Amino acid sequence: MSLVTLGALLASSLTLSLSPQAQAAETLLSQGKAATASSQEGDGLAASAAVDGNLTGTRWASKWTDAEWIQVDLGASQSLSRVVLSWEGAYGKNYEIQASDDGTNWRTLKAVTGGDGGTDDIAVSGTGRYVRMQGNARAGGYGYSLWEFQVFGSTGGTVDPPPGGAVKVAGSQGNWQLTVGGQPYTVKGLTWGPSVADAPKYLPDVKSMGVNTIRTWGTDGSTKPLLDTAAAQGLKIVNGFWLQPGGGPGSGGCVNYVTDATYKTNSLNEFAKWVDAYKSHPATLMWNVGNESVLGLQNCYSGAELEAQRNAYTSFVNDVAKKIHSIDPDHPVTSTDAWTGAWPYYKRNAPDLDLYSMNSYGDVCGVRQDWIDGGYSKPYIITEGGPAGEWEVPDDANGVPDEPTDVQKADGYTKAWNCITGHQGVALGATLFHYGLEHDFGGVWFNLVPDGLKRLSYYAVKKAYTGSTAGNNTPPVITNMTVSPASAAPAGREFTVRADIRDPDGDPVTPKIFLSGNYASGDKRLVDAQWRATGNNTFAVTAPEKLGVWKVYIQAEDGKGNAGIETKSVKVVAPPVSGTNVALNKPTTASSAQGSYGDCPCTPAMAVDGKQETRWASDWADPQWIRTDLGEAKPLRTLQLVWDPAFAKAYEVQVSNDGTTWRTVHSTTTGNGDIDTITLNETARHVRLNLTQRGTGWGYSLHELGIYS
Repeated sequence: MSLVTLGALLASSLTLSLSPQAQAAETLLSQGKAATASSQEGDGLAASAAVDGNLTGTRWASKWTDAEWIQVDLGASQSLSRVVLSWEGAYGKNYEIQASDDGTNWRTLKAVTGGDGGTDDIAVSGTGRYVRMQGNARAGGYGYSLWEFQVFGSTGGTVDPPPGGAVKVAGSQGNWQLTVGGQPYTVKGLTWGPSVADAPKYLPDVKSMGVNTIRTWGTDGSTKPLLDTAAAQGLKIVNGFWLQPGGGPGSGGCVNYVTDATYKTNSLNEFAKWVDAYKSHPATLMWNVGNESVLGLQNCYSGAELEAQRNAYTSFVNDVAKKIHSIDPDHPVTSTDAWTGAWPYYKRNAPDLDLYSMNSYGDVCGVRQDWIDGGYSKPYIITEGGPAGEWEVPDDANGVPDEPTDVQKADGYTKAWNCITGHQGVALGATLFHYGLEHDFGGVWFNLVPDGLKRLSYYAVKKAYTGSTAGNNTPPVITNMTVSPASAAPAGREFTVRADIRDPDGDPVTPKIFLSGNYASGDKRLVDAQWRATGNNTFAVTAPEKLGVWKVYIQAEDGKGNAGIETKSVKVVAPPVSGTNVALNKPTTASSAQGSYGDCPCTPAMAVDGKQETRWASDWADPQWIRTDLGEAKPLRTLQLVWDPAFAKAYEVQVSNDGTTWRTVHSTTTGNGDIDTITLNETARHVRLNLTQRGTGWGYSLHELGIYS
């Protein structure tokens, strides 16, 4: 155990047995708690570094201005006695120590003027959940920098240590119970997304939700700091082990469980090493071998071979369970899949598992009946669950999965927990999905705290686990979101987004608009849209240049750390061009064309067929050309090129009356793909694109070559 974590554990458990008249012992309250600041000077200088217990190796540093602050959330209102500031060279000359019950309204406990750096040990009195150093004047030209920001006080209840003792699956058929040290334990959990380094920042928040367990997927040498921090917060961990094919790091391959003895031996030895390392850790709840591999084997094998592999895989899981039990008889072993059809294989081949585990989202309430119908003799936990996923919802008008609303997602968590707790004596709890921070396509679909912002789903889980969210400031609620035109938004031009946005607490709401090209390009990031408010929660949003189906998101923030997020799809199409497309279905030839490959053949005629889903594609070489014969000389006013991702960086537009002598009427060396709209003032029968430099490693590819008269 590191000295930092040892300090956290000691601080959280240092209390004395006192008579009713005595005062509680002074305790370090701030270490490992969530800390935030008005700014940070650079990477590695975050606020969390000032509450990590490292007095000489890590620090917080602000930007170089006077009005900067750092604050720590103690998790609950505490009685405060002392604040110790261990300054780095950049110290505060004038500052205030402040306390707050809600993180918004502050009261000054002590004002310091003429500070000289070093260590300031400041006696204070009062109570508060949040404690802040509010800088008023710096001592020099740098900002403020603290090695440690320590808050001491006395409470009647520091963080409870995790329940101790052996973990068992107790009871009998249909009347099971998980116990820790002989005491009943229902898993009220979340899957864990942040980095191990951020555990001190976020686990106090997880604890405040009523969570007692977190689930991980991979256990190795990097796991110990997370276990240590979890123990300091009174949390248990389901320690996972990856197996192929399971979707995680290093687990996506197709191992042969019938013949590959080396893979199985190496995995068994690796797992055994970490079981031995962490079997006595107070945060360990159980071991979880594999994730969705019985289902995933269908991506590797079929027919009789698939059956053989599934039987061999679950037999190997049983070997792992036996090995774990021989090393650690005090913690159960389970295995997770995403299909109750996996359970017959476990029933047949893995009798040494103590319980089963299942990842189930939209159909979580059906797990109970599947367990009954299967005649199983072991209980289970849900190791992932939440709202319906992409694979479970119907498609919208643009042919992409219709993402549930925030209200529907919150209801999904509530429904899931009710169904889990409704299977009394068999379902022993859940680690719902997902305490994650990613602010991207998948993060908005599933994360409770994308970009650190709490959503309706966050409070739904908190209510499920604690029974109430009374007194909590909750997120804005977005309903009735619409996009117009939803299936014909012209690239580069504005379309309309509207929604009803209300804040239950009456907080001022700040809207933001994002776009995701997940379905158009595979890019799952959320990027800032170009938009303007037009009144009444209506927004004019500029469509991307790239064609295809995009997701548009409204994110409404209340300034209190909460957000409502709603999303709809929008199909971006080529902008209309006035005039007649005189190239439509005209004879078209090219220097080359791809034959049977992927979605090809991709002939030159496909670039003038008026269909944006077809394309011409050349060989992967420079130069290339494509030309069309309009039949007779026609006035040419606009040329619209709708590129596939394989675009031209450099090309010339050439015209001819006889198909032999060509003259260049437009050229570029800075093409960027998507859509090129070129104004012309020519008359000609033949039009040619002379393509001289590719923009990618592929060839050249056009969905449409439109020539308008």
